[in-house]
Order: sequence, then C-alpha cells, then structure tokens
Amino acid sequence: MHQPPEQAAADGAGVLVLAGTPIGHAEDASPRLRAELAGADVIAAEDTRRLRALLQRMGVTTSARVVSYFEGNEAARTEELVATLLDGARVVVATDAGMPSVSDPGYRLVAAAVAAGVTVTSAPGPSAVLTALALSALPVDRFCFEGFLSRKAGERSRQLARLAGEPRTMVFFEAPHRTAETLAAMVEAFGPQRAGAVCRELTKTYEQVVRGPLSELAAWAAEEVRGEVTLVVSGAAEQVADLEGAAAEVATLVAAGARLKPAVAEVAERSGVPRNALYAAALELTRQRKTAP
Repeated sequence: MHQPPEQAAADGAGVLVLAGTPIGHAEDASPRLRAELAGADVIAAEDTRRLRALLQRMGVTTSARVVSYFEGNEAARTEELVATLLDGARVVVATDAGMPSVSDPGYRLVAAAVAAGVTVTSAPGPSAVLTALALSALPVDRFCFEGFLSRKAGERSRQLARLAGEPRTMVFFEAPHRTAETLAAMVEAFGPQRAGAVCRELTKTYEQVVRGPLSELAAWAAEEVRGEVTLVVSGAAEQVADLEGAAAEVATLVAAGARLKPAVAEVAERSGVPRNALYAAALELTRQRKTAP
C-alpha cells in the first residue's frame, strides 16, 4: 500500500530511531538496542555522560557522533538533527531511562522528522509506566498516563480535582522529594480509601512497591522517599458517589452549628465523595440557603 504524499519517505533520507533504554538493570537492554547504538551515525542523548556509562555497562562500543539532546536545547537542536537525517544519517535518540518522548525529550524531533518525510522507528524497551502498572495489583485493562503533576500546589490540586471521576487506573511520575505532598493532595482529591501503589527504583537493587489506600501511602511517604518514583492510583468506582446528597448533608450540619471544613471532612470520609469537590459544592449550597427568602 502506498503511503500518502505527506507521509512518504524523503529520497535519500536517513532513519530516526527512538531507543528504549533500561530503567534499571543494564541486562534488560535488548540485542536490537545494542545493535542500534553500535551502528548509529549520531546518538542524541539526554545526558551524554549517562549514555557513555550505559554503553560501558552494556559492553557496547560505537563510532557514532554523540550530541546532547535535553529539555534545555531540544527546540534548537531539533532543526540540526532533521538536517542530519535528511543527509541520510541514522540518528538514535536515547534518554536517561525508558522510551524517548514519554515525559522525556523526543516528541519535537519525531514531529519534525515526520513533517520532513523522514522514516521514524523504534527499538522498544523497558517502560516505567507499564512496569509500575503491572506490579501495582490494580486494574490494568484500561489506564491513562498523566506524567508529572504541576509543582505548584494550587494547580496540582486543580489537576487532581479534574481527575477525581476518572474511571481508568492512573499512572503518574513524581520526584522523590515531592512524593509525600503529592500523595497528600491525592487523598484530598480522591478520598483516603482510594487504592494506590508507590513504585520506586523499578528493576534496580532497591526496588520497592508499596500498596494500600492513599491515606496509608501518604503516611508512609512522610518519611524520606528516595529514587525514581512512579505512582499508580485506582480509577473512580463506577457507582459515582452522590455529590449533591453529600453537599446537602454538609449544609445541614453547618446549619446545626458545625464548621464547614470539619463537616466536609466527616461526610467525605463516610460517603467517599472527593473532599475538594464536596467542599466547593457544600460552600455554594450553604450560601444559597443563607440568601434564600
């Protein structure tokens, strides 16, 4: 079958290879990955020092020209790499761990290469997303990858509030020093009993998977968390909690003299309604009742 004109390979162009590198053990490197790194004309590496260390651990030698390709120079270097591809080079993109373009550099280059008519392929390899999902003991038939949440508390809370009703299992990346506060924010957004798993140092010597309700995971993470972290959180139950009824219950408690926040916490714990959504709904209902004639 002929490719559409916009997808046809440019005459004489090289090939862009997205190389999935090990997320832990160098032994997980595939023969295909070894061959691609050894035979590349150019290797665009997220961190050139880490790439050379990986090559040494793998016992691979290469005559490729190695250039840095990371968030800081990704936009500027993409044009250069596309020109190299159009000259016929085989360019391999390798990030520090896992598949390029998945929360790592690579997307811009793939889009630009496709637009230029360059063939793009992959040497697939380990994935922290799929590994964590499989080890989480949470449903795997449907899932979504949300990457890194915002570092700003307010925006992170808004992101999580939008995901409160998501029925699919969710996978997140997080920095170890922000894991505790992110889990605490998830307790607020999803409720304390939502199931989750903290997966750290996957496939490495100190691999650890901690499973349980979000409230327990948040308490566990209050102590220092080290290493690369992937969070997996169960989706919302199909039977969505009655937000309107829960808000009415809170408003009744407030009318009887209770303070709003403690009332929201109590009803959220009992009903399973996410605390942030319940607070907003109860606040609005309380205001309406106060202004009603």
